[in-house]
Amino acid sequence: MSERQKDRPWLMRTYAGHSTAEASNELYRRNLAKGQTGLSVAFDLPTQTGYDADHVLARGEVGRVGVPIAHLGDMRRLFQDIPLERMNTSMTINATAMWLLALYQVVAEEQGLDEEAVSRLQGTTQNDIVKEYLSRGTHVFPPGPSLRLTTDMIAYTVTHLPRWNPINICSYHLQEAGATPVQEIAYAMSTAIAVLDAVRDGGQVPQERMGDVVGRISFFVNAGVRFVEEMCKMRAFGRVWDRITRERYGIENPKHRRFRYGVQVNSLGLTEAQPENNVQRIVLEMLAVTLSKDARARAVQLPAWNEALGLPRPWDQQWSLRIQQVLAHESDLLEYEDIFEGSKVIEAKVEELVEAAFAEIGRIEEMGGAMAAVESGYLKSQLVASHAERRARIESGEEKIVGVNAFTGTEPSPLTADLDTAIQTVDPAVESRVVAALQHWRDTRYQPPFNHPRPCKALEKLREAAKGTDNLMEATLECARAGVTTGEWAGALREVFGEFRAPTGVSSAPVAVAAEEGSAMAGVRRRVELTARDLGVGKLRFLVGKPGLDGHSNGAEQIAVRARDAGFEVVYQGIRLTPEQIVDAALAEDVHAVGLSILSGSHAQLVPDVLERLRAAGAADIPVIAGGIIPHADAEQLRAAGVAAVFTPKDFDITGIIGRIVDEIRHANQLDPLEVPA
Repeated sequence: MSERQKDRPWLMRTYAGHSTAEASNELYRRNLAKGQTGLSVAFDLPTQTGYDADHVLARGEVGRVGVPIAHLGDMRRLFQDIPLERMNTSMTINATAMWLLALYQVVAEEQGLDEEAVSRLQGTTQNDIVKEYLSRGTHVFPPGPSLRLTTDMIAYTVTHLPRWNPINICSYHLQEAGATPVQEIAYAMSTAIAVLDAVRDGGQVPQERMGDVVGRISFFVNAGVRFVEEMCKMRAFGRVWDRITRERYGIENPKHRRFRYGVQVNSLGLTEAQPENNVQRIVLEMLAVTLSKDARARAVQLPAWNEALGLPRPWDQQWSLRIQQVLAHESDLLEYEDIFEGSKVIEAKVEELVEAAFAEIGRIEEMGGAMAAVESGYLKSQLVASHAERRARIESGEEKIVGVNAFTGTEPSPLTADLDTAIQTVDPAVESRVVAALQHWRDTRYQPPFNHPRPCKALEKLREAAKGTDNLMEATLECARAGVTTGEWAGALREVFGEFRAPTGVSSAPVAVAAEEGSAMAGVRRRVELTARDLGVGKLRFLVGKPGLDGHSNGAEQIAVRARDAGFEVVYQGIRLTPEQIVDAALAEDVHAVGLSILSGSHAQLVPDVLERLRAAGAADIPVIAGGIIPHADAEQLRAAGVAAVFTPKDFDITGIIGRIVDEIRHANQLDPLEVPA
């Protein structure tokens, strides 16, 4: 054994939260008792997008992918009996980050912390709005006002919460949306440049404090299964960040220039087929961000083996925590200096990534920076194209996925013998209870023991601040103390800032799968043409819809692009639509099929709603296809309700899916099956 002292392990977190604040609080306290060393809060989609639980768009989404936090009372219950002065809390929140940080600070004050103790609070708000426009879809406001919210938070925290990371620039979801390592580095760094330029030029932070700002910028990075490339990516990230902060911002202190990142390893590569293989994938991905001391993550959270099936159970999350603990406490990893130093192979790969990343950063700078590249659609179209190319490699077999397109023979798995109990389920009655509790809060927030001042004055102050140039954090804190709800806070800002629909990137994405003679794609194109001819139309029309608040649009985009390449006229309006809007569009565009993509778990409510509205409009003959993370029992119920076909992550052959859609169109229109091979 080396005689040097062992390094401290990284922060060990589990991304968690569901149902209610009370249920999530119990989960957090249980995880902390198991040795977790930091909290990572998952918020539900209404909280992330600034809606109260009783808003029409929140239907089916309350408590599904995280905890609903509508007001100060919810935040109190979330951290009941958890001393915030001893916590390091990561909050995965972006558009409403300022609001959740304000609630967190007020709860800390209510726990008895004085101003000096509050200033020692530690944690992170993700607060990266650029990747929301590109990949995750929980944005609310246009780029300009969103950047203002971010810079106001940074200016506030550098003075009042100096140990807090006010932004976690997040390349994680960029990789999930198809980013190559070069794109992941370049787009994350371009976001950092946009934010730091805005802080530097905004006048709220004096130049001599920019080192403190840079020193609190953290990153949230993805680690895929290509171990060597991913580890080199982390080293390249550090070099690029060091150069940008030194040359562009004049930061001399090397401690301020350190690349500080946390990681959630890749969920994109987790498979529904043979899900037990996900365990070794997770371990390999964790090694990429822990083995190299000079590029080691400061915090790690691992997904669970069954996340491609549904919501993980506490036991599944414990397994992922134990993976980290075995590496940190049983292996000798933390006893050595960097074991890759001096490797010619590693050095060459790192330099290649650094050079390519700076070239792409330069292209984005020439466009006017990250915000301009978002608004023009450049960044989104690049990601959609990269993702389409990856999907094509998997479908062709060039990129092998064990259990999916290679080595598919399998023994029955005891882990999934009972699919309906292999995941955590959220009681559908939770939503009505949360809505009732929200209404009770609105009715009683002025009464003892709360005695909150009426929120209307606080909201008016927020609107006035938003119309001017004042830092919005003080007005937001006042709203938190006044008992304002999440929907009221975001609604006031929507009135001033408006909302934003991000580019989809679908229309400009290049063809990923060519229809070469004899190929599966050529067969599907021929079936599309013949079916259009049989129906007496120029083109088959296919609507791809994203109902509810689920912003994971990668699957919908890939289906839309492939359907377009197969000869369909595709109607895709992007994310966050109500069932009513989807049906209205289906009727207005006279489509031949509707595809609904949902990954958040709200399919059980939203898909039947679309079916019922189509029937009521006399359009029951339009086949509806559903796709997403849909448990087996739910898929059976959807088919029984009238859904023509259900596709889940195990259905990786997108060209085959398009062929099935053609079949369903023919069946719905009482046309004979075609013999053209798919």
